[in-house]
Amino acid sequence: MAKIIDGKAVSTAVKAQVAQEVAVLKEKNIVPGLAVIIVGDDPASRVYVNNKKKACEALGIYSEEHALPADTTQQELLALVESLNNRSDISGILCQLPLPGHLDEKKVINTISPLKDVDAFHPSNVGAIMIGDYHFLPCTPAGIMELLKAAGVEIAGKRCVVIGRSNIVGKPMAMLMLHANATVTICHSRTVDLPAVCRQADILIAAVGKAGFVTADMVKPGAVVIDVGMNRPEGGKLCGDVDFDGVEPLCSAITPVPGGVGPMTIAMLMKNTLMAAKLQNAVR
Repeated sequence: MAKIIDGKAVSTAVKAQVAQEVAVLKEKNIVPGLAVIIVGDDPASRVYVNNKKKACEALGIYSEEHALPADTTQQELLALVESLNNRSDISGILCQLPLPGHLDEKKVINTISPLKDVDAFHPSNVGAIMIGDYHFLPCTPAGIMELLKAAGVEIAGKRCVVIGRSNIVGKPMAMLMLHANATVTICHSRTVDLPAVCRQADILIAAVGKAGFVTADMVKPGAVVIDVGMNRPEGGKLCGDVDFDGVEPLCSAITPVPGGVGPMTIAMLMKNTLMAAKLQNAVR
């Protein structure tokens, strides 16, 4: 029977630590602040933004939302980002992706100050992650590292396979595992004999966005399986990239969906916002 890695419990612990540190900062008259920008009315984005606001409120972090119409121009969006860059009461800026098609996501990310880039998407922060000298980590990969630590998973010397090469999860995840001394393989749509590669993994991380993509024949007995997927097939319930029922009996530990990686993402965003406030106010 696999150990179920409880993301709700781990995220609660992370948030409790953040709340404690926020309270200490407030004694020094420093209030961490998060500005969230949402353009248009994508239903999934709206849910994420609402959850972020609730988390800020619960932890004592100031938050404000900038809800812009779908026809907002590039110039208007960049002007808003610049104005937030210049505000001392805003520690972190997050622009909810995806943006409507006429807007250039890359330009928006590049305009956010690296010191306020709590998503860790700015090229400066991405480069810092590459060399292992960083202040911020992308929230989902950072959350996965916390889950592995909480579950007592030894990473050094282990073989890790990451399925997916996105800039948001796959690539930074591979770098963090490399910094933790794992031997890392990144798989993608062009990988030859994917199941054979996956079966070599002591730690298998699936981030492909396809429901039930990872099946039992792709998993080495005793492996740790981390499921990043959040899929809702038509008319079906929320599920991950891993066929949980088929894989769970094989592995030593696994994250469920929901309740695994998902809760960690917002917890790590709160941690990044706290870090941003400390950096901007020269607090150690």
